[in-house]
Amino acid sequence: MAVDKELLEILACPVCKGAVKLNKKKDGLACEKCRVVYPIKDDIPVMLVDEAVKDAG
Repeated sequence: MAVDKELLEILACPVCKGAVKLNKKKDGLACEKCRVVYPIKDDIPVMLVDEAVKDAG
């Protein structure tokens, strides 16, 4: 998994517009405010509300 640091700096949660960060498993981008994780598929962050899953912690 290789999400570019520059890309991480400009990506935002589509719901709250807050910052997202790589989760512990490094398979998604987590929004702490909304408590959801947006998946990363084929090294591409999928920033769609319908694709987000509840953050397990």
